[in-house]
Amino acid sequence: MLTIFKPTYMVEAIYHITPEQLKEQNVKAVLADLDNTLIAWNNPDGTEELIEWINIMEKAGIPVVILSNNKATRVERVAKVLQLDYVSRALKPTTIGFKRASKKLNLSTDEIIMVGDQIITDIWGANLAGIRNVLVKPILNTDAWNTRFNRFMELHIMNYMIKKDPTMRWRKSINDDSRIK
Repeated sequence: MLTIFKPTYMVEAIYHITPEQLKEQNVKAVLADLDNTLIAWNNPDGTEELIEWINIMEKAGIPVVILSNNKATRVERVAKVLQLDYVSRALKPTTIGFKRASKKLNLSTDEIIMVGDQIITDIWGANLAGIRNVLVKPILNTDAWNTRFNRFMELHIMNYMIKKDPTMRWRKSINDDSRIK
């Protein structure tokens, strides 16, 4: 099986992840992909629901750091609006950005979780870095031109993995039936 692409958890949306769930898993920080995970790729301002989720995380003492392959000017614009720290040009799926984020947070990889909507960048990279991860459904069903090829490949990889492993299903929580086997 293509285990390097296999997510630790599959949750429908980032908003379903709570501080209580994270603390139960000994997670002290969240790395979050930007486009189609935190925000719609074509709407850089985010939603009220996102801002509320970020505030809940902040009140619980769980920092959220944007980990994006986008250039600094694009990520910084959104990070300022959301008042989040960020690592741009992360070069996912390599471990470079994950290491920079871990160092920035001063946390070990087992204290961090990565949340993203793509298995070829977010999940693969997190797995290579030894970081637990959460695959979420993309906010939009459309993508920027540079993501369309990845989505095509991901569809085939996901279909294969789901066929081989019935525990791979969407959940409402990272603690809902725990990890994917």
